[in-house]
Amino acid sequence: MEFWAWVGFLLAVFVGSYVQAVAGFAMGMIIVAVAGGLRLLDVPTLSAVISLLTILNVFLALRGQTHFIHKRLFLWLALGQVPAIYLGLLLMTWLDGNTRWLLEVCLGLFVLLGGLSMSLKPQPWAKVSGPFATWVTGISGGLVGGMFSASGPVLGWFGYSQPLKLVTIRATLLACFVLTTGTRTVMVGLEGGLTQRVLSFAAVGLPVVFVGTWLGRHFAPPVSEEQIRRGAYLLLLVMGAWMLASALLRWQQV
Repeated sequence: MEFWAWVGFLLAVFVGSYVQAVAGFAMGMIIVAVAGGLRLLDVPTLSAVISLLTILNVFLALRGQTHFIHKRLFLWLALGQVPAIYLGLLLMTWLDGNTRWLLEVCLGLFVLLGGLSMSLKPQPWAKVSGPFATWVTGISGGLVGGMFSASGPVLGWFGYSQPLKLVTIRATLLACFVLTTGTRTVMVGLEGGLTQRVLSFAAVGLPVVFVGTWLGRHFAPPVSEEQIRRGAYLLLLVMGAWMLASALLRWQQV
């Protein structure tokens, strides 16, 4: 990539890791929106890189916080996530090999709708969700996580709808993300998808993730967490709309 393309990629990695350390989600979405929207990397490579980077971010952000994880919610989310991750990965691979423009349309819609859903501040429900609703949410999050390595819009909205303390919500979401990205990475590796290109981008991005996550954990921003989220949502909405329009224009040229 050219110099400015590298700058854009690393800036997206830094902002995403910082926001996720503060808010508990959005890293994958931000990197997908920026790097995917600018077509810095193809979707399969980008998703594999995001998985590797997210694993480091979550381990750093979750360190010393594991006792806050809501074990029942995490268990049922996990039971839905794991099989759905494989289905999402298969779908992404098929679309990339047959109708790449449609994969880009899906990516644009995902980022756009994800930004819209995340911008809606959910009101906490009266009680913690039961097993079936949690399992279905896990399936939905696993499917988009398998396709784009970014399940934040689904799991984030679900998590912040629970009548739980913020620290519990954040820790549970982070645990789900490490499950998604770790499982996806293993699946991609078994299929030979962890190429030298993927590992190179991940290696360059890892120090940036470390710095962004460390700053997010130890230096609270001078603005509220809500303002940080709104800024991230606005970025996602703009990039999602641009990606969708661009993909549709390419479709007309096919």
